[in-house]
This record gives sequence, C-alpha cells and structure tokens, in this order.
Amino acid sequence: MAFQGKKLINKPDDVVTEFIEGLVETYPGLQYLDGFPKVKVVLRADVSGATYDKVAIISGGGSGHEPAHAGFVGEGMLTAAICGDVFASPPVDSILAGIRAVTGPMGCLLIVKNYTGDRLNFGLAAEQAKSEGYKVETVIVGDDCALPPPRGIAGRRGLAGTVLVHKVAGAAAAAGLSLLDVATEAKHVADMIGTMGVALSVCTLPGQVTSDRLGPGKMELGLGIHGEPGAAVADLQPVDVIVSHVLKQILSPETNYVPITRGNRVVLMVNGLGATPMMELMIATGKAVPKLQLEHGLAVDRVYTGSFMTSLDMAGFSITIMKSDQAVLQRLDAATKAPCWPIGADGSHPPAKIPVPIPPPALATKNGETFGGPLQLNQQGLILEAAIEAAAKAVINLKDALNEWDSKVGDGDCGSTMFRGATAVLEDIKCYPLNDAAETVNEIGSSIRRVMGGTSGIIYTIFCKAAYTKLKSSSLDDITPQKWAEALEASIAAISKYGGATAGYRTLLDALIPASEVLRKRLDAGEIPTTAFIQSSEAASAGAEATKNMQALAGRSSYVFGELLAAVPDPGAMAAAAWYKAAAMAVRDKYLHT
Repeated sequence: MAFQGKKLINKPDDVVTEFIEGLVETYPGLQYLDGFPKVKVVLRADVSGATYDKVAIISGGGSGHEPAHAGFVGEGMLTAAICGDVFASPPVDSILAGIRAVTGPMGCLLIVKNYTGDRLNFGLAAEQAKSEGYKVETVIVGDDCALPPPRGIAGRRGLAGTVLVHKVAGAAAAAGLSLLDVATEAKHVADMIGTMGVALSVCTLPGQVTSDRLGPGKMELGLGIHGEPGAAVADLQPVDVIVSHVLKQILSPETNYVPITRGNRVVLMVNGLGATPMMELMIATGKAVPKLQLEHGLAVDRVYTGSFMTSLDMAGFSITIMKSDQAVLQRLDAATKAPCWPIGADGSHPPAKIPVPIPPPALATKNGETFGGPLQLNQQGLILEAAIEAAAKAVINLKDALNEWDSKVGDGDCGSTMFRGATAVLEDIKCYPLNDAAETVNEIGSSIRRVMGGTSGIIYTIFCKAAYTKLKSSSLDDITPQKWAEALEASIAAISKYGGATAGYRTLLDALIPASEVLRKRLDAGEIPTTAFIQSSEAASAGAEATKNMQALAGRSSYVFGELLAAVPDPGAMAAAAWYKAAAMAVRDKYLHT
C-alpha cells in the first residue's frame, strides 16, 4: 500500500535551493549564482569567466542525485554544476548563466547525461552560447548496460559512470589542455564505461507518496536513477550472486557495451543509491574485486566505493566498470578540491553567493518601435490572433486527457506542462506584435520557455525559434501560406535534429510530419489555403491516433515495454494535433468572416 513518504525538509518546492545553501556553507570553495529559484548554479569560488585561463568543465541535470553534480565542483573537476528541480532537466537560462559565469577564452566542455531533456536543454544552451561568442563542446555520457539494444534514438541512459568522466575531464582541463583535447579525452573515457544498478526499494520524491511497486523480498535489476522501473524484478539474492549477475551484464560480449576483454585493466566504482549503508557497499566491493580478477581475467587498478550519484533515498547500488590505461589513471589520481571526490576542502570562506551574470540587453525593437500589442490589427494580425487563441484553448481543454495518457506511458505530467505553456500564451498574447508574424512566433517561444519545463518546453521553444528564423527572412507583407508551410518544415527539421526523432518514433512529429506533407502537397496543387490547412489538420489527427500502434523509440516512453503502450496514443502527438486542428479551424472561420 502506498503511503506518504517522510522527509526532513521544509517545503517540497524549496529542497534544491536549500540544499545548495547548505552546500556552500559546508564547503568554502563553492559559491552559487544568486538567481533562486529559477537559476540554480553551483560554481567554483575562485573562477571568473572574464579571467579564467583554462577550459571550464560544466555538467548538471536534475537534482536528487547528490552528491552529483554540485558536490563535484572544485579545482580538478567541475567548474560549475547546473541544478534542475528534482529529476528534471535544468532550464536553458540556468545553463546559459553557468556558461557565462565561468567560461573564459579557452571555452567550456558540457558533460551531459544521456536523457532527452538534458540533451535538448544543454544543446540549445550550447547553440545560444556559441552565438554569443563562447567556444563550447559537448560530450554525452550513456553508460547504462541494463537494457538490451536497440534503444531507439534514446540510447543508453547516463548513470554513475558520468562522475568518472567529470574527473578525467577536470584533470585534463587543470593541466592546461585545449578545449578540443579535453573533449577528446572525455569522449574516450565515456566510451569505455559501463554501469548497472540494483534496487531494493523505490525512491520517494519530496512531497510525494512512496510507491509500493516493489514488494517484500524483491529486488529490481537495471533501474535508472529517476525511479523508473528496471529491466526485471527478481527475488532478493545474496550480494555475491547479485554482483556476479551485474558484472556479467556489464561485460557481456553479446551486447558489447564496453570494449573490455580478458587481460585488460579496469577501474571499479561501487555507488550507493542514497539509502544503502557503507557496510553493504563495502561488502559488494569486496565481492566484486576478486570476481573481476578471477572470473573475468581483469586487473583492477583503482576502486572507488561510496555514494557518488544517488536516487534520493533509494536502497541499492550500482556498479561501474571503466577500462583504464596509464593516461586515464594519471587523470584519476590528479589532485582535486572537489569536496565529494573523497578529498577535503580548504581555503578562506568567500561570500556564499554572487550575482547571476546577465548579457547586455538586446533591444526588443524593430524599425524603432518597441514590441507589444499593436494599436490596430491588420487582417493578418486578426487571423493570427484567432489561431493562437484557439490553439491555446484546445491544449487547455485537453489537460486531463493528456495527463491520463502520459500516466500510462511517461511520468504523467504532459497535460499539466502543456497547460502551463498554453495559459502563458493566452496571458501574453495582448503584448504580441501580431501584425508581425515572425516576431509573434518568437514571442510565443519566449512565453513557453518561461513556464514550460521538461522535454516538452524545450521542444516547443526550438519549434518556435526555427519557425521564427524562417519567417523573418521574408518581409512583413510577404508571409504567404507557402511561407508558413516552409516555417513548419523548418521547425520539424530542427526538432528532429536536436531531439533525434522522426516519423514513426511515437512523438509529436508523428502528428506534425503528416500535417506538413499534406499542407505542402495541397498548396502546390493550387488548393485554397484554408482548405489545405484543414486537410493537413486531419492528417495531423490521423497521425496522432496512429501512435497507438507504435513502439516508442524516443523519450521516456522508449523505456516502457511495448505491451504497456498498446492502445494508448502518444500524449505529445495528441497535443500537437489538437492545437494544430484548432488553429486551422480558427483560420478558416476568420477568413469566412473578414
């Protein structure tokens, strides 16, 4: 039976900011950017982007994995850690704030765990930082060995092995290497790492009930670090049996996830998941080392045991194996002041917080006029206003259905997330420059980016930014239906580029791609634009319904077994089809009455 989890906290919404405040009081070498609650960035107290003469190493992700990532900020490891809410990717603005705060002329390396939200948010932040003149490289870490290939475009999850990548990259940067060389070393070790976890309990999110998914006497094999179900549930076994199974899975020649064979040298990390006593972790380590040596023929060069990347209060552990050589060992042994790489911290105690660096304000003007709602709408403005309002209201009305679908295939918040974005758009529309289609689309993206978290928020922000770029290449009086079709195609291409999905992957693109194809085809055939729009909206709806029969190849649904997805449509696709159809009908009706 599920029950309310007990936590030593104040308000559930404040746990991350209060954790950071306690962290910097404990370790004087750390500071945070004073941007709470939106910007949560921990950084080295001795680094300023304006003067820093080495490559900055930046990582981060959802909170709840402490000490990762903020506990590994320090000379010789991370220069800054970007902290999202619990199990939620940090927003683009926070990542940008971190990049601006610590990146100097040598540039920065972003180390990103392989989750869709992290890839998209860090990806957009990287692109924005590059446009501001920063040198940025990115390394994605996917060290999960629990789920058999293929995993679609989602790929292997990023787990505790990421911490070893932090250490190697941090040491390389501290040695003065160039950005390209640091990124090369980080990518090399990321390709040499395998991890698998075992859990005895499910974690409890602050303010949430504790799941009863695991019964007494059961353990879960191959779980992720966000409380998602593992690859299998089995009866609890003695730890030496568990360790043998995990090592065989990581080193399996069938999956070939890590290029480790007999005679190689390796590094071992036994990582607690949050509620595992050190005694039990040491027992697991004591069993793992001889098994690696005698059963797998490997030389164990280094052993790290402790809690490095947790999952709140989950009971269990993960094992990470990394192929080593002398160069890797030199990086691992290099000095660091990161407080949680088991080493002490010293130094004077600077102020706990410093201001968030803000880039020079861009003038939100065009032709000398400040953006905002025009005094009088032209025909294009009236039609655009009607379409936006109808689309937003359609999403709002679909909130409960989206949440219900998402509870079966994801984390159950798609409707709530989309609702926040649609509500913001309705609130902000009075300030949109509706007579300017391109700038209006850009402002919609800004509204969404401000309030929508997770993968949906960043995907729609990318969608709007790509459409804006395409539309702004035309004059105000030259936004034809064909231009809108081109903008839709550009948005789809951008989402596919950064998210990795395409048609058939069970995402919102399964609604938008058929809509785009029909719209282009009907317009090229000379169809009346409003009719072509309606016909394309029917294709969007059909495409969304068709996701019921698709196996997910992208996003969190790709970790859900196919039988659980059967007959349940993808909520993202259903939301896209709903707003697209509502916009089409509104445009048609507005044309009929103007």
